[in-house]
Amino acid sequence: MKSLRSLMFVILLLPIFAAAQSMDSLKGFASSNAVKGAADALGGSLPGLLQSQLGLSEDQAAGGLGSMLSLANEKLSASEYDKLAGMIPGAEQYLETAKSLGALSEPLKNMSDLTNALSSLGISPDVISKFVPMVTGYLGKSGGAEVQNLLTKAFGT
Repeated sequence: MKSLRSLMFVILLLPIFAAAQSMDSLKGFASSNAVKGAADALGGSLPGLLQSQLGLSEDQAAGGLGSMLSLANEKLSASEYDKLAGMIPGAEQYLETAKSLGALSEPLKNMSDLTNALSSLGISPDVISKFVPMVTGYLGKSGGAEVQNLLTKAFGT
């Protein structure tokens, strides 16, 4: 079942790979973690995946991730948050970016606050509806069941 899901995900990500500049950028594609392989093809970053798939700017992707991390920080225990944030290289920088862009004037308490923060970054409602599932899908596939449980606790997904 996991192989089938990975295959289906890879098929959905084929347009990303078609846009790749060289075969070297596809390094990691054959790994058992299809989502991580897709991010590797885009320079190894979750923001790169968000930019490519959702048409976001670098600031929107980074600020959006920072906003999600802010909500997770409020909803999870310190050790749970550390586990989740540890899966995102540069997590603290994303929080700082969200703050510097004005998305985090105060701690986020719920999904409505997160939606408002993403909207303040100029992200449309249609893209917002895809943003959170894309991030949670990426992290859930990368981190397994334990991380998926943390994502459910933080974002209700």
